Amino acid sequence: MDARFLGIAELVEAPSVAVVVDVMRAFTVASWAFARGADKIVLAGSLDEALALKARHPDWLALKDGPPAPGFDTVNSPGLLRSMDLGGRTVVQKTTAGTVGALAVKEASLVLCAGFVVAEATARVLRTRGCNGVTFVITGEDGQAEEDLACAQYIARRATEARTDAAEFLRRAAASRAAAELAEGVRQGAHPDDVALCLELDRFPFAMVATSEDSLMVLRTCAVPDSTDAAAS
Repeated sequence: MDARFLGIAELVEAPSVAVVVDVMRAFTVASWAFARGADKIVLAGSLDEALALKARHPDWLALKDGPPAPGFDTVNSPGLLRSMDLGGRTVVQKTTAGTVGALAVKEASLVLCAGFVVAEATARVLRTRGCNGVTFVITGEDGQAEEDLACAQYIARRATEARTDAAEFLRRAAASRAAAELAEGVRQGAHPDDVALCLELDRFPFAMVATSEDSLMVLRTCAVPDSTDAAAS
């Protein structure tokens, strides 16, 4: 597989296949939202758009980065979201990096959104669909986020190689700037368990695919068939 690892600003044209990685915390949060019963996640381009969508659909739940704010139901924290009942709900998500990265590649034929919690399922989609050229979008820190790069490289390795050891990739993520800032309380709207939750490898069995629906970028779960190739072992 020909894998490229690019920051959002480095995307000069729409890739054919894109894996958008935001470990801490957008796509860990999205994974938890689905695990808590959410039906779909609308990726908003701005805070104003998120609030407008919420105003048009009062039953939708809106979340954002940072501290709580009027109009938003919760914040971008897996530790806080994991206790919520989202059965059948639509979630509107706006974050600093993850949602921006997904919207930047909305013209791609396949857009997967990922973190460590759905790493194997994401790699399995790439394997089963025979994706030869994949652009991994490193969303954090202008493409320099070590936790996102480590996760992207792990998924790329798992897509092609059997029995890839995740330990070193997880160690790099745990030592990242984002992990330190969350642990030290630098980032607002966080829970003490956020770092640990973001580093749970393969917590969930599904992948997440973003597609355009009625002019919106919508994230949904993708059932992943059992793989019989050697890389799945």
